[in-house]
Amino acid sequence: MVQVLWNHILVEVTSVKALTYPQAMGILVLSKILFGGFGSRHQRPPFGGPPHWREKWKSMDEDEKARFRSEWKSRFGRKE
Repeated sequence: MVQVLWNHILVEVTSVKALTYPQAMGILVLSKILFGGFGSRHQRPPFGGPPHWREKWKSMDEDEKARFRSEWKSRFGRKE
């Protein structure tokens, strides 16, 4: 499927060359490693993160939640 989509869409729209079957398989494997992994689809819940995180959040008091938010912002917030 990767080969068919690549060769029928990208070759016409851009200046890339057509893919061979082994190249298409390589791109598929690489994309699974980078973006999807090889685990089961049932390892991660579909929405909302792991259920135990929700339970932990519900059991936190307001001070713990504030410390968590502050730590999260310091690690992942915008760097200005």
